[in-house]
Amino acid sequence: MATKENTGNEMAGYVWASTAEAPVRELFPGIRLRPLWSGENGATAQVVELDPNTCWDGIDVHEPGPEEVFVVSGVFNDGERDYPAGSFIHAPAGSWHIPQTRTGCTLFVFYPEG
Repeated sequence: MATKENTGNEMAGYVWASTAEAPVRELFPGIRLRPLWSGENGATAQVVELDPNTCWDGIDVHEPGPEEVFVVSGVFNDGERDYPAGSFIHAPAGSWHIPQTRTGCTLFVFYPEG
């Protein structure tokens, strides 16, 4: 993970990451994950990139906790409806969807409980 901690006169404890420097892991063909941060309690923050006309392989179940999604660009579809850039989605623990897109999209995804 490409996280960095500030030193010197900067705010103590701040951690930051650059999407451009984050390692890329292909989850499914045309769907990539770039991890940005992970916390001690299992929380994680990442960017997920979906190429046009891609679909998650199977059902994405949110366990053990919720999933928070912000659509940075493009149009994200959860299998039920479209969410354009600028949309925020809270998916509670135990919920599920089938992530997909016709146009391609970039998502910021946060798992507060892992």
